[in-house]
Amino acid sequence: MNIEDIRDYCLSMPHVSEAFPFDADTMVFRVGDTPAKPGKIFALCALERPDYILLKCDPERALELRDRYPDEVEPGWHMNKRHWNGIFLTGPRLTDADIREMIDRSYDLVAASLPKGLRNELGI
Repeated sequence: MNIEDIRDYCLSMPHVSEAFPFDADTMVFRVGDTPAKPGKIFALCALERPDYILLKCDPERALELRDRYPDEVEPGWHMNKRHWNGIFLTGPRLTDADIREMIDRSYDLVAASLPKGLRNELGI
């Protein structure tokens, strides 16, 4: 997958928005935006580094992925290393399906952490 594929895939998910809240280079994908408050981030990519994406992950799964794909998955750069993984999209062992599954898990994890009322309102 490339950064355009990642963007298209993330934006195809329910209630996802794209934003550049940190700088003009860092694209983030959030779930659960409301008019009063931005949603929560589940994926980040730097336009200057289109071969790398940061994804939220539960701690046990994060360690498992780092062990399984030592050349492709690392602790999330500039993020909480326990809860975020950095994924090298050009890694030889990761398939597009693997990357989509990691994005799905990140989305699900973050969507589940939204307030119950908002989840009910959005149907998540």
